[in-house]
Amino acid sequence: MRLRIIVLLAFFALMVSAANATEPPRCYYQIWVYHYKTANQEAALDNYFKNALKPALRRAGTWETGFFKTIEKDTDKRFYVLITFPHKGLMDKLQARLKKDKIYQEAAKDYFGAPYNDPPYTRMEMITLYAFPQWRIPGIPKLSADKPDRIYELRSYESPTEKYHENKIKMFNTGGEVWLFSKLRFNAVFYGDVLQGSHMPNLMYMTAFENMDDRNKHWDAFFNSPDWKALIADKQYDHNVSKADIIFLHPTEYSDF
Repeated sequence: MRLRIIVLLAFFALMVSAANATEPPRCYYQIWVYHYKTANQEAALDNYFKNALKPALRRAGTWETGFFKTIEKDTDKRFYVLITFPHKGLMDKLQARLKKDKIYQEAAKDYFGAPYNDPPYTRMEMITLYAFPQWRIPGIPKLSADKPDRIYELRSYESPTEKYHENKIKMFNTGGEVWLFSKLRFNAVFYGDVLQGSHMPNLMYMTAFENMDDRNKHWDAFFNSPDWKALIADKQYDHNVSKADIIFLHPTEYSDF
């Protein structure tokens, strides 16, 4: 009898494992933001990202990496580097792996050896995110426009408290906001809960479009959608966003996204 119970428990464990295996693990993301002012800084960062950082990240085991620049009319010039991790362990060990990567250290010697009075950036910041349950791995946008014409829209939604933040995440997942973006073909790259950053509690997500006209048409369809009108009218989701930031980006030619 005891043996039979053990066998049954083992069988159920296998069934649960098989069921869980049908869903991919939820990714972790990091966004590295580099602020810069001059053309020399921009060129130095371009060289570092393309020839040193991107190959090193791939050797370390990360998935696709996105490299983006703020659109030209933005006075605060920034690079956004989106790094995707299949699991937290890789994210935690990344810096140690980069330090041990001799190929990376050699390729990045100009970046690391920059003098104090000619740095490759003015300031940098890092944001860590955990993928939403309804969008567990990054999406690769299917766009036909040339990369310089494409528009990537990065949005950040801050909430007044942690409770309202959880409510907004619920609105995206079980509430159906992620589903609606997919239905209207917004070419989402990621949706993530910010675990570490300078503006919390908040969530961030990125969508992609052929150009600005394409972007505006998609948002018109979104706001006029009966599904969105029903969702925004649901009182349980009132007041869950206190501040929204929208950042328009172009991908670099070496970006994976």
